Amino acid sequence: MNLTGNLLLMAMFVSQAWGQSDPLPPGDHLRGLIIGGQKRSYLMHIPARHDPNQPAPVVLALHGAAMNGPMMAVFCGLNVNSDEAGFIAVYPSGTGAGPFLVWNAGGFGGKQAEGRVDDVAFISRVIDEVAKSVKVDTNRVYACGMSNGAMMCYRLAAELSDRIAAIAPVAGTIAISESKPKRPVPVLHFHGTEDALVPFARSAGKRQSFMRLKGAEESVLAWVALNGCLAEPRLEVLSKAGDELKVTRKTYSGGRNGSEAVLVTIEGGGHTWPGMKPMVSFIGKSATNVSANALIWDFFSRHPMK
Repeated sequence: MNLTGNLLLMAMFVSQAWGQSDPLPPGDHLRGLIIGGQKRSYLMHIPARHDPNQPAPVVLALHGAAMNGPMMAVFCGLNVNSDEAGFIAVYPSGTGAGPFLVWNAGGFGGKQAEGRVDDVAFISRVIDEVAKSVKVDTNRVYACGMSNGAMMCYRLAAELSDRIAAIAPVAGTIAISESKPKRPVPVLHFHGTEDALVPFARSAGKRQSFMRLKGAEESVLAWVALNGCLAEPRLEVLSKAGDELKVTRKTYSGGRNGSEAVLVTIEGGGHTWPGMKPMVSFIGKSATNVSANALIWDFFSRHPMK
């Protein structure tokens, strides 16, 4: 069955799953909830190796604009890592028209900011609902995301740091004007230097279309300061240019509570998820010789909430 067919089946199932909180078996479950008078949903993948008697880590994977949760599961391929490592993968859906949804990740001002949904409250509620169906290790709840979902990760780190242990934004930067986390939050950021949709570099406060966004380095350096990391990073080459695309990792360590802020740069990379082949060519090249999923889980597993 094609992706559209699978999404239609999931949509049929969610009407039956609304409000349920019974323990769930391994597999994929599209769940629903009502918050602020609005119906919302999330897809949850429980790996076959899951032990229902043991608290499990949770990785929230937030889709980009014009996508939804089930699409994100296909786009990033994180279920494979979920099955291997044993964490619960959760794919919440934003709001909008049909399957083309977005997150309120910030970046709007004046009347554009009025009436937008509180997606921080929604994600917090999703964590609560997941914990009704499986045992959750509350010190190991993480968030990664693509593009607009990556921007939402930064907002969660700033406004939900008491519940999100660490974040891994991919091809998306800080959109909110100010970050005031309650605790240090480790950050692992991926970005291509040839990203045409969310450019790698830009001046502070400069608008990209109708949004105010920071650049990739600027976003990471903001969390270097927030986490109290060392000013001098450690630079590593993860993949040489001769392999495919050159990928480097710049790690700012020494933050409070062992936190870090890390920038993985894909030279020549586009608006893509490293390790996955692009579904369409116009978003640019992807570093298929480096797995964002593997690097993300390695980073998350080293940074539970203290």
